[in-house]
Amino acid sequence: MTQTAPIGRPRIPRDKANDYAESAAKARRDFIRDQTGVELKHTGSYSFDATETQGNCEHFTGVAQVPLGIAGPVLVNGEHAQGEFYVPMATAEGTLVASYNRGMRLTREAGGITVTVADDAMQRAPVFAFDNARTAKQFGAWIIDNMATIRATAEATTSIGKLRNVEHYAAARFLYLRFNFTTGDAAGQNMCGKATHAACQWILANSPFAVERFSLSGNMDTDKKPSQINFLHSRGKRVIAECTIPDQLMRDVMGIDCKSLYRRRIMSMTGAFMAGSMNNGAHAANGITATFIATGQDAANVAESCVGAAVGELTDDGSYYFSITLPSLICASYGGGTGLPSQRECLEMMDCYGQGKARKLAEIIGATVLAGEMSLAAAVATGDWVTSHEQYGRNR
Repeated sequence: MTQTAPIGRPRIPRDKANDYAESAAKARRDFIRDQTGVELKHTGSYSFDATETQGNCEHFTGVAQVPLGIAGPVLVNGEHAQGEFYVPMATAEGTLVASYNRGMRLTREAGGITVTVADDAMQRAPVFAFDNARTAKQFGAWIIDNMATIRATAEATTSIGKLRNVEHYAAARFLYLRFNFTTGDAAGQNMCGKATHAACQWILANSPFAVERFSLSGNMDTDKKPSQINFLHSRGKRVIAECTIPDQLMRDVMGIDCKSLYRRRIMSMTGAFMAGSMNNGAHAANGITATFIATGQDAANVAESCVGAAVGELTDDGSYYFSITLPSLICASYGGGTGLPSQRECLEMMDCYGQGKARKLAEIIGATVLAGEMSLAAAVATGDWVTSHEQYGRNR
């Protein structure tokens, strides 16, 4: 074990030869014990080889064990996911798994949830600054004229990424270019960053217009932030889940009639509008976060993935049609944290690990979110929301 001599304060141990060895992780647990007096007994208990974390976590020290529950089966009528699936949900919130399980029962008995992936793209949005707005406009026209070369330069950096199109947004003397890529079964942020960087280096070297300043990210991709542009143009997968619940089934399972639930939906939508919320539903972030943690997704992507539009309608026969649109659901079945042992098992449980499975996973997550929306909305309307937390949660 090698360690740089401390300057002012002790430094976290590192092993320059193999910082992902179990010995390196143990050295860091010992370091924490010496510095804080806390023995990392549970943190240091895991079943996989420490070296498997390389590329996923620096200074690997141990694991944060999150309880894992199983909900389902959820019946999905998708283009990529068809049939019943048991959904792994990692959470420390009591009642969450039970609530999603109840929603899955309701929708299953109603014939399942229809899910559609309406769009799929990942972005990087560089910005270029010029002497004035007129030059920025002319630069934009030059970009359009040279798209073939720009596309070829970007795609040369990746075996699966494809540059679909580039959007132009002008403001002041800046031109923002929003590069839209398809990224296969990977989430694709890093892939897009590398490809866009290569394209921009070609642009900077060949542009006939003097670029005063340039940034690879002008923040119009709104990475890991909710935004109106992603609501309209999508980031990741645009997933639409929908289901129709007969009135008697709603009464039997949820204890409320469809008309009453619909009236509650109107009040809820109005409140969300007044608050300026980026989601007018109940709690999409709960289902997304729990499945993200279980399956090795980048949990920070919940920030944009939980944006959504929930729509409820009464049908002519008194049934309740409900849908939720998730315009920026970012999930992967390959790469990133999906290959870690526990996370891979959770993906395999749904047959969602590996290539060709990302849209299937997105459809299952979309269906899960809808089931949770139905359950919580009914629980709030009937008063079960508080009593359920008292029974299953840690309320005291």
